[in-house]
Amino acid sequence: MATALPALPGVDHSLQFLRQGYDFVGQGCRTVGAHRFRARVMLRPVICAQGADAARLIYDPDLFTRKGAMPPHVLRLLQDKNSVQMLDGPPHRHRKGLFTSLLMTDEAEQSLLDLLDREWGRALQDWTGQDRIVLFDQVNLILTRAILGWTGVALDDPDRMAGDLSAMIENTGRLGPRMWQALARRRRVEARIRRVIRAARADAAHEDSPLHRIARFRDADGKPLTLDQAVVELINILRPTVAIGRYVAFAALALHRHPSLAPALRQGRLGYEAFAEEVRRDSPFFPVIGGIARRGFDWNGVAVAKGDWMLVDLFGTCHDPRLFPAPQDFDPQRPLSWRDFGSDFVPQGAGSPHDGHRCPGERLTVAVIRHAARMLVERMDYSVPPQDLTVSLSHVPALPASGMVLAAVRPRATRSGP
Repeated sequence: MATALPALPGVDHSLQFLRQGYDFVGQGCRTVGAHRFRARVMLRPVICAQGADAARLIYDPDLFTRKGAMPPHVLRLLQDKNSVQMLDGPPHRHRKGLFTSLLMTDEAEQSLLDLLDREWGRALQDWTGQDRIVLFDQVNLILTRAILGWTGVALDDPDRMAGDLSAMIENTGRLGPRMWQALARRRRVEARIRRVIRAARADAAHEDSPLHRIARFRDADGKPLTLDQAVVELINILRPTVAIGRYVAFAALALHRHPSLAPALRQGRLGYEAFAEEVRRDSPFFPVIGGIARRGFDWNGVAVAKGDWMLVDLFGTCHDPRLFPAPQDFDPQRPLSWRDFGSDFVPQGAGSPHDGHRCPGERLTVAVIRHAARMLVERMDYSVPPQDLTVSLSHVPALPASGMVLAAVRPRATRSGP
């Protein structure tokens, strides 16, 4: 006999979701005394859950599809209907292979870090003459310039692109005028990238840049991507890279709140990758992932019907005490790695990025956080003036309220001699 899931009290929980943000599923679990429950969001029934079992389930491509699993404006700002995330089965695996081949190689990592290092060094020269900077804003500019160079997209005004991409990310959790403005900026980005793709397709040089590989990619049916599909997929590399700026701000916040970390990193007693992975576990980044059941099945006694909507709490799973002892403590000694492709450490998804919907950019995300932390620790001196460093879990996506202000930034003096 099927088990009935507990229901969250109330008729509709949309406003509750907006108010609680990252903690909506966690609060609901505590309310019903279980790790899964039924609710109603936007007047639509939904199963909400957290934990490794739920993450493993929703990232099973045979059981769930991403089609219809998120509000239209969020889909438009973050992925779009023509993207790889909206595909299933062999077509998804074929196009996903484009992204894994672009993003998950040693060459890709090193070339992006080289560009990041160059752009950060240039920015550091400018920061040295300023009283203070907002690190989050500055890193968004650095990441935009680096990823445009990495993909092979040449623009006269990359800082304008940085503002547009940042607005798309910042307003995914909002409704009203700011959301509409972000959609307008998305259309402006698409128009610019459409011209870039057209030029790449007309280029007879057959370059091997990510831009040219996307422009000339053929789907599983042997047909080239439509112009709109190619535009969407290139943006799906640009925008997520800029989104890593939030992790960099949280990394700087962790270094500030835990002063012992910087000397440990500098002296090699703590690895930068371990630090970066704990930043990902601890920081609010993706709140939930949604899926629509492709068929009916039994989930540990609970009947899931074809078409059921499900939301799995990625943030809450990364703070689940069943998986991470003392989850509220920032502890870079935890054995965490994106390479495991597991279902417990899921800041950017669960399962294999080759076969499922897990983000193929995790490797580069960790590399960028790692490198940014090294720059903050080894290449810069700065102070952290009084500011509002609170992080509201009701604001999606989250960020330290001040954007992480740094003062008196200057290159770090290197010691000479033994």
